[in-house]
Amino acid sequence: MFSVLSYGRLVARAVLGGLSQTDPRAGGGGGGDYGLVTAGCGFGKDFRKGLLKKGACYGDDACFVARHRSADVLGSSTACIVVLDRTSHRLHTANLGDSGFLVVRGGEVVHRSDEQQHYFNTPFQLSIAPPEAEGVVLSDSPDAADSTSFDVQLGDIILTATDGLFDNMPDYMILQELKKLKNSNYESIQQTARSIAEQAHELAYDPNYMSPFAQFACDNGLNVRGGKPDDITVLLSIVAEYTD
Repeated sequence: MFSVLSYGRLVARAVLGGLSQTDPRAGGGGGGDYGLVTAGCGFGKDFRKGLLKKGACYGDDACFVARHRSADVLGSSTACIVVLDRTSHRLHTANLGDSGFLVVRGGEVVHRSDEQQHYFNTPFQLSIAPPEAEGVVLSDSPDAADSTSFDVQLGDIILTATDGLFDNMPDYMILQELKKLKNSNYESIQQTARSIAEQAHELAYDPNYMSPFAQFACDNGLNVRGGKPDDITVLLSIVAEYTD
């Protein structure tokens, strides 16, 4: 059995409509199966206050949490898939584009995705273009995704997010916020996810802040300063013992 986290930009609403929003239940016990206790938060770039709408969409960002279900992804989207095999305790990941994930253990990043860009601010992406635009828009193969598999431990924190987070918050800021997460209680995870999303949202509109995006732009010969207004979506998970 698997727990699945996924992110994308401009993911078709049909995908979201076919998936149930669920949270694996965590409990005490021995060395049994693992599950993910997951909470999310996000903001659309056109709104100063973000609320989770039906379908789990924040502006053009979208996410889902699924159990025992699968779907076909339609539209144009970067994608980050994180799958936990509960029995083997292995995490399988596939990342295409500039969404991504971090795995944090003992306050340190022990695994992370690699960002994929064709060139500055142009990430790899899946797309199904209308007939008149075929051959014009970028369309990468799923085979181009960076895939990894590794073991996880109880208490590992998995943060999955769109580029709106990583373009505005460097790792050290994210780790500072994650230190506030003391247990695998859903409410605590939700509060921390919201705190991270809110801080990224505020920094995105700070014209004097040297954001990771601005630094990357400068490295590419552009004179840019400030945050990057963008849709922001964050899913935060803790590996915990699972009871069905």
